[in-house]
Amino acid sequence: MTVTIGAPAPDFTLASDGGGEITLSALRSKKVVLYFYPKDDTPGCTKEACGFRDALPDFSGTGAEVIGISKDSVAKHDKFKAKFDLPFSLVSDADGQVCEAYGTWIEKSMYGRKYMGIDRATFLIDEAGVLRAEWRKVKVPSHVAAVLEAAKGI
Repeated sequence: MTVTIGAPAPDFTLASDGGGEITLSALRSKKVVLYFYPKDDTPGCTKEACGFRDALPDFSGTGAEVIGISKDSVAKHDKFKAKFDLPFSLVSDADGQVCEAYGTWIEKSMYGRKYMGIDRATFLIDEAGVLRAEWRKVKVPSHVAAVLEAAKGI
C-alpha cells in the first residue's frame, strides 16, 4: 500500500516512548512531520534523529510536531532518546502495520542478500490531517532542511 499527496494520511495509534501513546488524528490542528527510520542507534538513523533534534526550534516555529517511527520497541526508543537527548516522540510500529500503510516496508538488498526493512521516508501532514509532501529513499545530509522548508510553506 502507499499514500497519496492531497489525501488524508492513514491514521494510527501507537505506543510511544515514556510509556505513552500517540494517535495521529489527535494531532489535528498541528502540522506533523512523520519520519520512518530503520533502527535506533545506528549511524544513519542517529544522524537523522540528531538533525531533527537540532532543528526542532525551527520546526516548532512552523507549528509542526516531529514524530519518529520504527519497528524498534518502546524500551529501545527510551534508550535512544536518552542517549541523544531527543526532544520529540518516537513511536513503535512493532507489527509493521503503519509501515505497510505508508508504503515504507519494502524489500531491500545488501551484498546480494534480499530482506525486508523500513525505507527511510518522511511525510509532511497538514493541520487537517492531509498528506502534503513526502520524501522517499531519504539521504540524510540536507534532508531535515528540505523538510523544514516544506513545513514553512504549508
